[in-house]
Amino acid sequence: MNAGIDADNNAGSNAGTGAGMDAGDDAAQRTAAQRTAASPTGASPTGAPHPAPVALVTGASRGLGLALAHALAAEGWHLVVTARGAAELAAAAADLAAVTRVVALAGSVVDDDHRAHLAEAAERLGGASLLVNNAGTLNGAPGPGGEPLPRLADFPLPDLLETFEVNVLAPIALTQLVLPQLRAHAGAVLNVSSDAAVVPYHGWGGYGASKAALDLASGVLAREEPRLRVWAVDPGSMRTRMLQEASPGEDISGEPLPEQVAPVLLGLLRERRPSGRYRAEDMAVAAADRGGR
Repeated sequence: MNAGIDADNNAGSNAGTGAGMDAGDDAAQRTAAQRTAASPTGASPTGAPHPAPVALVTGASRGLGLALAHALAAEGWHLVVTARGAAELAAAAADLAAVTRVVALAGSVVDDDHRAHLAEAAERLGGASLLVNNAGTLNGAPGPGGEPLPRLADFPLPDLLETFEVNVLAPIALTQLVLPQLRAHAGAVLNVSSDAAVVPYHGWGGYGASKAALDLASGVLAREEPRLRVWAVDPGSMRTRMLQEASPGEDISGEPLPEQVAPVLLGLLRERRPSGRYRAEDMAVAAADRGGR
């Protein structure tokens, strides 16, 4: 199995679930976006420096979220980062602050007030050009001794509800709040998905169904907001705490580190790829093929 999960596909790499922009709009928006993504602190035509672009990253204290935050910081982005664990987030923010400007706000993306604070923080930095919905849960909040991947027949409904709240409703709600900022910057939304969204693995019904819902929401948003880019990405299996929790006792040391996957995913941003659903594995192969020519 290749369940791409992080703090938290066997479909085609760029089978677009969203609609692309028409040629005229695409050219204009691509120019603005590439000016930001390729040279975030470069000079404007008047010689004044462009303000650094802003990214809001959820689930950023570890795993793929943290790796994406570091990769963005290295390219000059300012960051708003969040995660539930305050201590882990503080440590991550301290490292990021050595590279870029960062605002760290601990809390749950399910909390209405917390989401509002995240959007306000991004606005104060200049407005988000990128929203990364990476925070997720494997199975809600199971009690002691609960199965990490319960069968649908046995899935406690409160835990299933929380799985959908964290993995689907919270990303949609946060996107709603940040959309005005993204529109102003011809920005992008990157929603972290999984191959479990498209393959019916035994025991992955709750998590997979929530990611399938997020995929569909991503495709609809892309059609409704054609001036933005909306990507649902399957990062593939990675050496993360969540994958280990999903596979107790299994050796996951052969899986790639999130730090290896993050630069591949950010290729979507650098190239301003069309909205759609992408797999990191396919993107890495395509990049290697281009490099070998």
